[in-house]
Amino acid sequence: MHSSQLGEPMNLEAIKLSQLRILVAVANCGNFSEAALQLGISQSAVSHAVASLEEDLGVVLLSRGRHGATLTPVGERVLQHAQEMLRQLELIGREANLSKGLQGGQVRVASFRSAATHVLPSVIAEFHKRYPSIAVTIVEYRGDDGVEQALREGRVDIGITCMPTTDEFESWELLRDEYIVLFPPGARIPDQITWEDLTVYPVIMPPSNDYCSILIRDHLTRLEQPMSAAYEIMEDSTIVSMVSQGLGATIIARLAAEPLPPEIQVRSLPAPLERIIRVTVLADALHPPAVYAFLDTLKTFTSKHTDYASASI
Repeated sequence: MHSSQLGEPMNLEAIKLSQLRILVAVANCGNFSEAALQLGISQSAVSHAVASLEEDLGVVLLSRGRHGATLTPVGERVLQHAQEMLRQLELIGREANLSKGLQGGQVRVASFRSAATHVLPSVIAEFHKRYPSIAVTIVEYRGDDGVEQALREGRVDIGITCMPTTDEFESWELLRDEYIVLFPPGARIPDQITWEDLTVYPVIMPPSNDYCSILIRDHLTRLEQPMSAAYEIMEDSTIVSMVSQGLGATIIARLAAEPLPPEIQVRSLPAPLERIIRVTVLADALHPPAVYAFLDTLKTFTSKHTDYASASI
């Protein structure tokens, strides 16, 4: 730079963001050649960009020497502003991407059947009012194992689960679902049943390795109320149908039993039991804006429906 240029009017309009990026790279690397390698451009392009920036500002930013390039005092101050400008540009880009991300995209949710049937449709309807161009897909799994594996493999973004999760996941409570007792039509039972009332009828239960079955059996064991199943049935709808036909009684989660045939008699358990339905995602995962928007909608659902499963029987 010629000394005659110092003190001349600055040409700020000519300064390019690429020049600021190159200045930051040179400051970080300590020399022009490494900065050029880092940026994927020629060393001469780096030298030209810095020289042009110095000319536009009318000051010397870097001291060149045989051991590299070091910032001058004014260069250090300019560097701080350049870094801040680049940070602000990144924030501008994030805001733009957020807007674009909510104009399209997809949210993939894995869930067990009863939540997919009775909870997610209302959430999706509310979500589509705000973000009509974002597609939502639901994949149903029989148990939490399938949901968690789908999350691990990146096949879904959000999981709806019941079982407590490990450290590789983050989860929060969506709602609580009460377990109820279903008796056949015409059963002569009191409004407030005892465990003895349940033993009058053959008990219909899910298989012993099913999560709901494990939860129920653990509950009964703690209460010292042993109960053996006369039937082990996988499908919730089949269990409800069997009760409706007078083949036995069952303990079942309310969501899993819906829609309840009007002729079936419904009672509360002598000792209450409920399952916690959770929203689960991979811990520390970076999601697109559409997924974060859907998570926010789920949280809104939670705040509105904290007593969803405690409706009167």
